Amino acid sequence: MPEAPAFPLVLATANPHKVEELRAILVGVPIMGLEDLDPPPGGFREPEEVGGTFEANATIKALSYAEQTGRWCLADDSGLEVDALGGSPGVISSHYFNDGRTDGPAEGMSREERDRLNNERLLRELEGVPAERRDARFVCVIALAAPAGIDLPARLIHTVRGTFEGRIGLPGEVPRGEHGFGYDPLFLVKPERTHTSAELTPEAKNRLSHRGVAAQRMRDWLAAGR
Repeated sequence: MPEAPAFPLVLATANPHKVEELRAILVGVPIMGLEDLDPPPGGFREPEEVGGTFEANATIKALSYAEQTGRWCLADDSGLEVDALGGSPGVISSHYFNDGRTDGPAEGMSREERDRLNNERLLRELEGVPAERRDARFVCVIALAAPAGIDLPARLIHTVRGTFEGRIGLPGEVPRGEHGFGYDPLFLVKPERTHTSAELTPEAKNRLSHRGVAAQRMRDWLAAGR
């Protein structure tokens, strides 16, 4: 490992679902959330995610929060890729309904309302597409960044990637499930494709999901160097 991280690591996300999932997976890794820190006046600044890939956006977030907190930070970027839509929603998954913009109608909107509008747009754009052409995957990239030091800027240390394969269900068979968030109620999990990721228990999802796979890879990498 090029540098030994200083623990606890900060999970640099304001999404409580992600914090909950990552804390459950990163067993043995000392971590804390942004809510555990004293914020600067005006609060932590959420960086603009202008990257064209999950790796780029995860890196932007990890570096920004490492600079702001002065701590080693983990940040993730994740989203849904649908083959029939050429890989969309991709990096704009969280604001797909608004073409990736966070202003206008998206300002002040609850996460639940965004999820509903994103899901409605996705199903609308897949209208008429048969089941065999609705393959999709969730993708997650987690980046680890070190804070600025003497004569050193904040810097990216390591990234990992995880995927979760399935397909988007047809109207009538989805949405289903009470767990998860985002596109989970629409996503039928491979290989059986008989249940959605929103029907998985939290333990099963943490084991199988894109975020679970990526977090396990990051945990293994950290453990190998500690």
